[in-house]
Amino acid sequence: MALYEFNPEDARRFASERGIATNQRGDELIFKKCPYCGSISDKKNKFAINLRTGAFNCLRASCNARGNMITLHKDFGFDLGQNVTEYERPRETWKRFVVKEPFVPTDPAVAYLHGKRGISEDVIRRYEIVTKKDDDNVLVFPFYDEVGDVAFIKYRKIDFDPERDSNKEWSESGMKSILFGIKQCTDFDRLIITEGQIDSLSVATAGFDNAVSVPTGKNGMRWVPHNWDWVRKFKRIIVFGDYERDEMTLLPEIRARFASETCQILAVCPEDYMGCKDANEILLTYGTEQIRKCIDNAKPVMLKQVARLVDIQYEDEAKKEYMPTGIAELDKLLNGGLRFGYLDILTGKRGEGKSTFGSMLLKAALEGGYGCFVYSGEMRAQEVRRWLDYQIAGCDKIESSQIGNVVTHKIPDGYLRTIWDWYKDLIYAYDTSVITDEETDLMDVVETYIKQFNCRFVLLDNLMTAVDISNIEADDKYEKQARICKRLARIAQTYNALIVLVAHKKKGNSFGGDENDDVLGSSEITNLAGVIMSYGRGKDIDESQRLLKVLKEREKGRCNFKGMVLNFDPASKRIYGNTNEECTQGHMLPSKCFLQFNPIPDGTGPEIPF
Repeated sequence: MALYEFNPEDARRFASERGIATNQRGDELIFKKCPYCGSISDKKNKFAINLRTGAFNCLRASCNARGNMITLHKDFGFDLGQNVTEYERPRETWKRFVVKEPFVPTDPAVAYLHGKRGISEDVIRRYEIVTKKDDDNVLVFPFYDEVGDVAFIKYRKIDFDPERDSNKEWSESGMKSILFGIKQCTDFDRLIITEGQIDSLSVATAGFDNAVSVPTGKNGMRWVPHNWDWVRKFKRIIVFGDYERDEMTLLPEIRARFASETCQILAVCPEDYMGCKDANEILLTYGTEQIRKCIDNAKPVMLKQVARLVDIQYEDEAKKEYMPTGIAELDKLLNGGLRFGYLDILTGKRGEGKSTFGSMLLKAALEGGYGCFVYSGEMRAQEVRRWLDYQIAGCDKIESSQIGNVVTHKIPDGYLRTIWDWYKDLIYAYDTSVITDEETDLMDVVETYIKQFNCRFVLLDNLMTAVDISNIEADDKYEKQARICKRLARIAQTYNALIVLVAHKKKGNSFGGDENDDVLGSSEITNLAGVIMSYGRGKDIDESQRLLKVLKEREKGRCNFKGMVLNFDPASKRIYGNTNEECTQGHMLPSKCFLQFNPIPDGTGPEIPF
């Protein structure tokens, strides 16, 4: 039998027990405020539980708490039944020790903590650190709760030898997990949380009150429900975790659970660790003055994606990476082509050539040596391939014939195989004709192929069909579109990829003027884009021509609302500018792929030497 099977009523019961009002929207139970950070839910920042899966998250960036009902069970002591209680939850009946008189520190405890760890004798006495009666080599740390009882006991071996001893630290069984140092706190102004008990004693040695430590290391969060209300009384929390590999322990967990309008989370600055791992190492190496500096210089928690403006380095213009599009006038306007690291939008009316132009961008990416990924919700993968093959070949490599009024075009078999051999490991297509039992999320597929197959250029044609196969939950289609675009923009920036998303224009709008508002879908689409291009028919130009406009260019604001006239060659499917070179230039393959072809005697096409 499963340990726990989600019941939507459990989500509602959790809200009721926490005294938080809710409302249901679709499959989401939206809380009036987040039980972790206490922020009030609004359209963008909300805490919600999915009533189908039991998963929850807070959309507030400074919180970002997430998990499932088991997480809520662990963090808040929320009852999910006996099965879960037996496996996940601390015991309901705890061992407790009522202490009538303070523990008197033993000589071995003082000798080790003062002589080896730099802890002052006054702090050792105040925190009542002793050694076991039957073993002077084992320190005893008593954890007092708010009413003055010992609720938890931690042991630490002074002469720990990894070759001899199985454990360096352990705790008394059957006791309630709480913070160390609660009894010694004097007010609710500032709480300093460290990872280890000796670290909190080091902070106290430097003259600070309210120094506590977590009971069982950075991953042990069972103390949270037991000390939740007590910790929430503090105005400020300073996190002084262990600092290793450019990360501070405890910080993400403390921030997710306790940041609120009434409690500010601060953290010790990385540079103030002075190359040390924790508070005790700082004390031993640099003394109490450096500990005081760490606490006094603690700063509000900075999200990874936020920095002081002065710390952000200018990007070297010479190192910016652009992908030439092959349209000379467009590349000149864009200072070299489309910029990597951005989500770009290609829009236009249905049936006016957006997919053809997108295929031209694929060709340009291949010519630049970039790996490509393409998704088309309107064309089968084989059609995408055929269209691209003709564009790569160019009109001077295509053989045309006419029977009656019907003109047919063909790429010689030998040259076609050369094209395939060239791009076989460069381009991947999402085949919509393949149906499997596996649930697929297009955004996950895109990210996977960028990471694993180095597909730096991605063409998604188009947004509306991409929405249908993306497992993104939202209240309506516009919110879903916005979330897709946000994720695509993050993927492009994270992996320095170039993603072009095709989006239809709204019905009834003319091809003219500033058309950003004409893009069909959420306004977030155009807000997130680096470049927005509009492609389609225009006034006063030939029926076979198209007008390309640049409606937005984030880098330097180089737009072209009037548009540039582009030509179309039916044989090669190529789109080109005001010179024939872009169309008549035959093979656009890198020079290493160009071989000296010898005609095959039967005239079927060039021979491919291997």
